[in-house]
Formats: sequence, C-alpha cells, structure tokens
Amino acid sequence: MHKALADAGYGSRRELEEWIVAGRVSVNGVPAHVGQRVGPEDKIRVNGKLAQLKFMLRLPRVLVYHKPEGEIVSRDDPDGRPSVFAKLPRLKSGRWISIGRLDFNSCGLLLFSNDGGLANRMMHPRYEIDREYAVRVLGEASPEILERLRMGIELEDGVASFKVIVDGGGEGTNHWYRVVLSEGRNREVRRMFEAVGLMVSRLMRVRYGPVHLSPRLKRGQCRDLEPAEVQELLKLLPPLQKSGSPVETGFPADDYDESEFDLDAGGDRIDSAEE
Repeated sequence: MHKALADAGYGSRRELEEWIVAGRVSVNGVPAHVGQRVGPEDKIRVNGKLAQLKFMLRLPRVLVYHKPEGEIVSRDDPDGRPSVFAKLPRLKSGRWISIGRLDFNSCGLLLFSNDGGLANRMMHPRYEIDREYAVRVLGEASPEILERLRMGIELEDGVASFKVIVDGGGEGTNHWYRVVLSEGRNREVRRMFEAVGLMVSRLMRVRYGPVHLSPRLKRGQCRDLEPAEVQELLKLLPPLQKSGSPVETGFPADDYDESEFDLDAGGDRIDSAEE
C-alpha cells in the first residue's frame, strides 16, 4: 500500500510508512498496517480523504532468441556444448525459463520468460498454442503422404498430425514444407517425417503463437517483446492472480507445477518438444 501511495505522489515510502503507523491511513474504514496489500476495489483514505490510486498490472518479461544450430537448451551439459543461456541478458532477480525447446541441430525462434506461470501455460497442451516450422527434407512428399501427415501418423507415443502442411518448394533432393503443430512432443516433427520415409535435413521454428521470428533478428541475437506483444500472449491464456495480490503479475510463478513437464539438465522446466 505504501508503494501505491508513493507512486501516486502522496509522499516518500518511508514517510508513508510512518503515516500508516501513526494511524493516518485507513483501508475500507479500518486502520491500515505496514505491508498491507490493496487493490482497485479497496477504499483507501489518507487523513480522512479518499485517495485516488492507479493500479497497473506488471507484465512479465518475455525474450525472443534466434537460436542457431549447435547450441543446447540447458544450463549444464556434460559434453560442454554451448548453451543458449550464455547469450541471454542477465536478470537482476530470478532466472530465464525456456518456453519449449529446440534440439542441438535445430534452429529458429525460442521464447524465454522470467515468469514461470506464463512459461507453464505457453507450453501446456490444453491451450493448443501453434508452433510453426520451416522443414527441409530429402525428397518430396506425394499428395498421399501429405494427406497422411494431415490425418495423423501413429508414433510410439500416440497419433500425431499437422494442423497445416504447405509445400514450400525446393530444388533437387531438398524440398521445403511449412508445418504447424499445436503441441510439443519429443522430436515430433522429425519423427513424423521419418515415419513416412522422409529424412529432415533442416528444421527451423518460425513462429510460436502470435510471435514470429523476424528476419532482422540475426542468429545468436535476442530482443525483449514490447508490452503490446506481451499482451497478445496473455490474451491466449486465462489470467490468474494470487488471492489478495491484485498488483502481482497475472501469471504467478508459484503456479508453475513441477510435475507437468520434464526438466532439462540445468533444472529448467521445458516441454518435451525437441522439435
């Protein structure tokens, strides 16, 4: 509360704490106490006068990284391979959590967040968030094979299908396809093509939900999503708030259920997609 009052210009935080102790501040007609949390529904009075406060939702931070081949999505690797985390900016508190993953030989768009709850929901299959890939294969799929990939391929962990598969053209033995999935199982894209006799020679993620990989973002570079872009992500997911904490982010980190996803060697939860 004293932070909200200070942000509204009623005084310094230290000064306002003294006012609260002195009984000069009330919440809903009851004397306030230091450290009390308040929200838009509360009536806060300072010296008997109603305070006009603005409550802003603090957005999580989301980072876009253009992963090159030859990097692992883990902080620790027994083989000493380069880690994507080495390229990310340092956080003053907390740590980056990868939203999904790409394998060592895959490249393209990777998302990271400092909010575990947001990362959890972005990966969870119940929200069916699209992942789009550019895939180069050795050979060309016949119309019958394309239909099989749309209708569903039986894999060892169940049936898998592409929501969309579009011929991207190509020359010689190399042929490109654009595919869309709304889940992330281990090496799912590669295994689906292998199941119909086509070997993937290159795989690049170009979109995750509403976030596209910009051609201006070079390999090994990252950027923060703008607030409007983060809001687009939040629209895909039902907001959650801690009870009594309306000024907290809508995706509390303690909702990040450790049982839902695998952990990589560095202790970061990832979905099982090693696309």
